[in-house]
Amino acid sequence: MTQPPTDCALCPRLVALRRQVRVDHPDYHAGPVPAFGPTDARLLVVGLAPGMHGANATGRPFTGDHAGGLLYRTLHDFGFASSPVSESAEDGLRLIDCRITNVVKCLPPQNKPVAAEVNACNRFLATELETPTVLVALGGVAHKAVVRAFGLRQKAHVFGHGAAHALNARQTLIDSYHCSRYNTNTRRLTAAMFADVFSAARDRLA
Repeated sequence: MTQPPTDCALCPRLVALRRQVRVDHPDYHAGPVPAFGPTDARLLVVGLAPGMHGANATGRPFTGDHAGGLLYRTLHDFGFASSPVSESAEDGLRLIDCRITNVVKCLPPQNKPVAAEVNACNRFLATELETPTVLVALGGVAHKAVVRAFGLRQKAHVFGHGAAHALNARQTLIDSYHCSRYNTNTRRLTAAMFADVFSAARDRLA
């Protein structure tokens, strides 16, 4: 499984932001955020990109921000995490048969990567996809990136919360709305809806 180098220069816009963040927040990770969890995990959760004061600060996906609160609590509820709370990369939390990665490994401005950045990072995502049996895509961008990495047609795999897509004879992709503050505050995504996604993932793994 290939991770981007710490000085990855594929995306000039992200490199420029990374350098500025290191000036403004010298204690932040401010670099490509590697995937987290065992490499032989059967469940892979695919997010969008590091948040400014979350993974970009801590160096671990979904750690230290609002989105991570719901994600890790739900993972713990279904036996995929040793703790319901993820505060720092040194807090001892372990993922169990689960791995978390992002479509874009570096912080994008306004948390919105452009298509060229998603495509440039797709090579790293592709190396994560051989092992898992079930993949959960958090949001439409993650869904499309997974479909692209598998070399499948987007029109044949349309994003929809709770939708399940056969990627091949062995692997399934399950969609979820992203667990962002906006989606949870507007109740586009509720805790119960999110739990249903991971219940489906657990059932498929069983």
